[in-house]
Amino acid sequence: MKSCKNIIAVMAFIIMSGWTMPASGKLKCVPKIYAFGFSASFNDSIVYFTDIQEIDSAWINDKNKFLVSRDNYSYQLKNYFINIGLPHRTCIISYALNKKDIEKKYEKMKSKYVKSGNFTIKDVNEQDFHFTAIKPDEYQMEAAGK
Repeated sequence: MKSCKNIIAVMAFIIMSGWTMPASGKLKCVPKIYAFGFSASFNDSIVYFTDIQEIDSAWINDKNKFLVSRDNYSYQLKNYFINIGLPHRTCIISYALNKKDIEKKYEKMKSKYVKSGNFTIKDVNEQDFHFTAIKPDEYQMEAAGK
């Protein structure tokens, strides 16, 4: 039952992160962000964590530091799993502007799955999967007033 609660929490996080385009604030390109991906499925007890990666030239909303097109970063990871024969996985990205913050998020999230004991944790190394920076489209730039 605990594993269902964890998966439900992940799904709630994903739904909440779906609202990615804030109403105001300017978009800016930052030299780099740090990020990792996470993948889970209702069909099995295996969860995947990517390595923490540097993503060069990522775009954020200057007002609230939201990563532009977070959903598209998640789709990059989802497509990786589809290509290796693991469809129907739910994928998210977690990011920070500095390495120390993302390491903290990574350890906190991973330790929850380790402590529960209900999941098999597998790592996806950077040689197998790497996030690619996404530039905002014209609509996003216009909406942000750029």
